Amino acid sequence: MATQEMDKKMEEELKEAFPMADNVDWNEVYQRIIYRYSTPHGLQHVKEELYKLEDKGEIIVHHIKPYNNPVKMQTLNGTPKVIPTTKLWQHKSCGQCGHIPGYPTSVFWMMNKMEIDYMDEPHQTSCTGWNYHASGASNPVALAGVYVRNMWRAYEIDYFPLIHCGTSFGHYKEIRNMLVLHKEIRDKLRPIMRKMDMDIVIPEEVVHYSEWLYTMSKKAAQQKKYDLSGIRAAVHTPCHVYKLVPEDTIYDPEVFQGRRPAAPSGTAQNFGAKLVDYSTWWDCCGFGFRHILTEREFSRSFALFKKVIPAVEEGKADIFVTSDTGCVTTLDKSQWAGKAHGFNYNLPVLADAQFAAIAMGADPYTIAQVHWHATDVEGFMRKIGVNVDDYKEKFIQYLADLREGKAEPEYLYKPHRKIDFYLSVPERVKWYKGDKAQVPNTSK
Repeated sequence: MATQEMDKKMEEELKEAFPMADNVDWNEVYQRIIYRYSTPHGLQHVKEELYKLEDKGEIIVHHIKPYNNPVKMQTLNGTPKVIPTTKLWQHKSCGQCGHIPGYPTSVFWMMNKMEIDYMDEPHQTSCTGWNYHASGASNPVALAGVYVRNMWRAYEIDYFPLIHCGTSFGHYKEIRNMLVLHKEIRDKLRPIMRKMDMDIVIPEEVVHYSEWLYTMSKKAAQQKKYDLSGIRAAVHTPCHVYKLVPEDTIYDPEVFQGRRPAAPSGTAQNFGAKLVDYSTWWDCCGFGFRHILTEREFSRSFALFKKVIPAVEEGKADIFVTSDTGCVTTLDKSQWAGKAHGFNYNLPVLADAQFAAIAMGADPYTIAQVHWHATDVEGFMRKIGVNVDDYKEKFIQYLADLREGKAEPEYLYKPHRKIDFYLSVPERVKWYKGDKAQVPNTSK
């Protein structure tokens, strides 16, 4: 009896404390609160400080120019984010190039199709995000140095950075904020960069390729070759894309009523697929960096039970679309472990770039390179009308001809194109290469 009275009293106190609780959509509240207040400094404040530092001569800001054909998109809190759409410096992903090569080639192929000017930079280094997230090693100055060295290279040749890796994207946003808000980091970093004839360059926007792809997706879909209207697409948005500095991620009322990030969901939607929802959309893919190294079976089971099975059972999905290296790898290459235990869920997993490129008619083997995937993507391709057998036969013959010396490798662009950028330095940065009379005031 006493317990019932206590429960009743607690219920009354809860109603008094939260009078509208019965009418509140707590999922909506949770989504908004976690996105908006998960960083200590608002993005608007960081950008204001960025331009103040530029005015003081403490940093160089790499601005988006009119010739980048910029498009304004909205972020979570309504602040516009400017997305450059051409003249782009490609910051590639270690894992994409090593494990999912059809991922970056799909990006480049689409840029070729849409006549986008881009630089596939051979002098880029890793962002070292794996080192940071997986082991907790390195230090703020070292992390900032890697970031600035890469950003300097893009600034030097006047191509705006486009970040392929979701981890690099989130990592670089955090480093951008750190550099802007902490003078002591800048003061330690500047002499290091000067020894390499560089200085602190910060792009005015940190842009993920999936944001570019969504911005361009309606235009890209005009070149669509296959009908995707019969495809049910479940989407996993990578944690490091929209949970690190979340207010810097683009949203659109046309995509899940603005309640989920615009990319990659909006890209799949604009190509004609039907978006399906599932209860664990918020959850990590299971990759998580540290536990993929130390508790790999946890990652595999998490990917299957918390992501793949809900997408199939709840959403009846035909395809899983995502937009980061670790997510594609984990969701795709974990399903065989479930199959070994009798859980035979073959849900094909593609990056949004592969998904869009295949829809536009890209060769699924030489460009999207689906043969690198553990799940069977051929069923999905047959469903939308791709002549898989012809493409496969052509690809096998191409490989045979390469082995026998009867064919030359096919390239998306001529090797070493734009070599002049490596041999000459634009006028505006010559002062770093010896003309000290033009050194600006960066000592403040």
